[in-house]
Amino acid sequence: MGPVPSSGRLPAAYTTPGSSSFAQFLAQAAPELLPGNRPTGGGDLGVPHGTTIVAVTFDGGIVMAGDRRATAGSMIASRHIEKVFPADEYSAIGIAGSAGLAIELVRLFQLELEHYEKIEGNLLSLDGKANRLATLLRGNLGLAMQGLAVVPLFGGYDLARAAGRIFSYDVTGGRYEETEHHAIGSGSVFARGSLKKRWRPGLDADGAVEVAVEALVDAADDDSATGGPDAGRRIYPVVATVSAAGYLRVPDTQLAAVSTRIDVERQVGDPRA
Repeated sequence: MGPVPSSGRLPAAYTTPGSSSFAQFLAQAAPELLPGNRPTGGGDLGVPHGTTIVAVTFDGGIVMAGDRRATAGSMIASRHIEKVFPADEYSAIGIAGSAGLAIELVRLFQLELEHYEKIEGNLLSLDGKANRLATLLRGNLGLAMQGLAVVPLFGGYDLARAAGRIFSYDVTGGRYEETEHHAIGSGSVFARGSLKKRWRPGLDADGAVEVAVEALVDAADDDSATGGPDAGRRIYPVVATVSAAGYLRVPDTQLAAVSTRIDVERQVGDPRA
């Protein structure tokens, strides 16, 4: 990040006390490294795009899930991309939009939260994390205007409220708190319909995982850019729970069982009835 003086000493920006925001430090020390400051030629660059992310609240936390498909135009660019990541110990972020920029934004956001914790000595509140992500998105507006939009879904366990919360965003950095559940990406209209039908108060973590996976299955049925569970290739959505126990990724063995149960119920009816 920036040239090192011939004396071998770090530039003053690296040793001067300042903000707890890593993004603000980067804007001063090496602004060219911020995603929003990358020059492009504009137009459709044919970059891979991530598609559908869903988030569901349950008693004591949230579930966030994302399919594994990335598309470039009408082509499948990847069947294995991961779109759900831990932001820190008690929060998760899912990405839709230009995949490369989105993953870079996630890494910058993770550094932002880690930097704050090191400087301040404690965790940023969940509202504070949501606001920091909005600021980073606002810095990417120039690229979004050129067609390289990034739209995340953020959620986590609020230690102060002892509850899970979900936040959505637009490309300008607008932040909106969602209740119960939400979905973003190309298959979101179908996923939201499924979530409205299947979500109910009092869900536990396993129940919320089933609701989230079924929403992705419904999205994949009607949106070609969303990939459903693929038992043949052993490709399953990335699904994570965030609760008082922290960020935990749901194992593929559990997702395989959930996917099989959904498939069986749709073929012969619910065997538990």
